Amino acid sequence: MGALLELRGISKRFGASRALSGVDFSLRAGEIHALCGENGAGKSTLMNIIDGIHQPDEGEISLDGRKVVIGGPAHAMRLGIGLVHQEIALCGDATVAENIFMPEINAGKHAWMNYASLNERAAKVLQRLGQDIDPASRVSDLSISSQQLIEIAKALTLDCKVLILDEPTAALTDNESVALFKVLHDLKAQGIGIIYISHRMAEIFAHGDRVTVLRDGRNVHSGPLAELDADDLVRRMVGRDLGNYYPPKQEDNSSASEHVLEVSDLADGERVHGISFTLKRGEILGIAGLMGAGRSELAETVCGLRPATRGTVRLRGKALTVRKYSDALREGIAYLSEDRKAAGVYLDLPIAQNIASMALKRVSSRFGLLQRSAEHKLAVELGAKLKLKSDGVAIDVASLSGGNQQKVAIAKLLATNPSVLLMDEPTRGVDVGAKSEIHHILRELANQGVGVVVISSELPEIIGLCDRALVIRDGRLAGEVQDNEMTEEALLRLASGLEQEMA
Repeated sequence: MGALLELRGISKRFGASRALSGVDFSLRAGEIHALCGENGAGKSTLMNIIDGIHQPDEGEISLDGRKVVIGGPAHAMRLGIGLVHQEIALCGDATVAENIFMPEINAGKHAWMNYASLNERAAKVLQRLGQDIDPASRVSDLSISSQQLIEIAKALTLDCKVLILDEPTAALTDNESVALFKVLHDLKAQGIGIIYISHRMAEIFAHGDRVTVLRDGRNVHSGPLAELDADDLVRRMVGRDLGNYYPPKQEDNSSASEHVLEVSDLADGERVHGISFTLKRGEILGIAGLMGAGRSELAETVCGLRPATRGTVRLRGKALTVRKYSDALREGIAYLSEDRKAAGVYLDLPIAQNIASMALKRVSSRFGLLQRSAEHKLAVELGAKLKLKSDGVAIDVASLSGGNQQKVAIAKLLATNPSVLLMDEPTRGVDVGAKSEIHHILRELANQGVGVVVISSELPEIIGLCDRALVIRDGRLAGEVQDNEMTEEALLRLASGLEQEMA
């Protein structure tokens, strides 16, 4: 079968850095082709070349057997190529319908705006994804999950023959992901070629037909997924055997008396309803639950990003008064947001300034003057600790891959020397190698006495990394699961309320 899309010998440099070196890639009509590799391997650069955002320094592209030069994203759309980026790029002040049909509106196909028709058409597209989001609602008022679905819905209106999806399920619930894959298989049956980028092995093997693996800007493997298993794929991605993907858990400390963090009857009057828990010294505590259950809201209330209506928070036995996030930081509680782009990093600032931004006293003289040399040294030290891949700490964070941006966000927190780390989806959008590195770093911090709380939608991460897990349902504590009882079934039963129904 001939290729729908074919790239031959694609190379691309950015200054002295070579992002791609002679990459070959082909996509057939009616297939889901997984594109895998660590962050920084060249996946995004290759997709940006297909979308016309970047021009290759060398190589050629063919579409339907004809050589093409893709002049930009608008040209790519006209050629039938749709790209859904990992980072959400919607217009927050516009409605859902306006965002979905933005390319059509910008093309000026209509002399005036028929909002009733626009909303009706948008509702039909959203229904394909199993969603009943109000097309007239403003995008900025919606959750990250809903915004991601709108990005996907936008691509479905383009009548494309090549659809590129970059980590589309990172912010979706399980039910939303199921609906998405149903749509993808429908598109596949219609002869559309789909390039699927994901770090989630289960998704890749469940839905992919073929896989191409990039490592250090080169194509190191292409072939049917049926010929590989997860370990084979990971070895090709990272060029080594990860071995201990998760670090060893703490030894039994059931007799340990020191509680790093104690939360009692905490509520925010809206999403958190009287939750109590403790965090022991040296343990990693997981927080699981379905999307919208109140996991993030709990962490935000603990650290002052949401006002508490009742309850107490104690750090090493001391009752805290936390009215705003700066109060929590001063006491030693730091929070990593699940939304890296909006609240994790300053994209237009250098790495060094990002990392030092919440610890300015640490890099300033006793007269309060910022010392760039100290800022540089701190960034280099923490960057090395997190195995940050970059061309130095003076470059802007926007130039980094998503996974390396996540490492900068984590380094910002570590710069504050926290006693408690609240990590909300710490490995979202991060490749398997970097995930393992982050897991080991979190365990090392716990072993040093830092209290670590990990909120994750990935149950294997909760089970593999955490010593104990709390399950949140409807803003309340549904239950607690010890390490020796921790299974996906046990966590899902509590998260869904099935345990309660069967009682």
